[in-house]
Amino acid sequence: MKTLGIIPARYASTRLPGKPLIDLAGKPMIQHVYERVLHSVDHLVVATDDQRIADRVAAFGGHAVITSPHHPNGTSRCNETLKILQNSGEHYDVVVNIQGDEPLIDPQLVQRLISAFSHSAVQIVTAIRSVTDPGELVEGPVCVVTDHSGRALYFSRSVIPFVRDLPRHLWLQAYPFNHHIGIYAFRTTILSHLVNLPESPLEAAEKLEQLRWLYAGYHIHCISTTFQSIPVDTPEDVLKVRKLLTQCL
Repeated sequence: MKTLGIIPARYASTRLPGKPLIDLAGKPMIQHVYERVLHSVDHLVVATDDQRIADRVAAFGGHAVITSPHHPNGTSRCNETLKILQNSGEHYDVVVNIQGDEPLIDPQLVQRLISAFSHSAVQIVTAIRSVTDPGELVEGPVCVVTDHSGRALYFSRSVIPFVRDLPRHLWLQAYPFNHHIGIYAFRTTILSHLVNLPESPLEAAEKLEQLRWLYAGYHIHCISTTFQSIPVDTPEDVLKVRKLLTQCL
């Protein structure tokens, strides 16, 4: 099974323009992500719409692919990148979509996602983390509920499920709540089908892309992890992650 890791990286960002190139402990953020997951896949590329990002990736010895600036999401950008590589004669069985704003990503998590494809029925894999603090049961973080086999039943920006007979601060006593971690792996044979699906009513309501796939009947297998995702979305996040990375040096 040959694996391809793709790190989508846009230059434009409402809150943090040029986010992939923000300096974190002496390296651009995109380099931290790249180096952490480099040995978790057979081949790794940065998929970007901006030459400045591509040039910086090349400067640290990475591989970048220039893609269209008009993709609605990272999954679509990954699909174009896969097609570019396939058209040049390369072949892959699994694609991992790795967030470009996760400089502290756990490389072992990427490996665990890939391992799930040893089961032939697995189509899509993502990660979830158990909620351990009742204070985390608030609207905002994406919650996910699964069936007995680990397949996702639903994702929501609301806290799900709703425990009817208890106050919220006691909900963890009744059900093992999970938050979603936004990393996905796909069989290459279905990736193009996913990006060509029409928007579903659930996706339109929640603004969660994965609901399009569930609505169309695809299965999303969830891997449980203790990894605490720290995406860089705000200037405050930059300071927090920069401090953590500096402490590791």
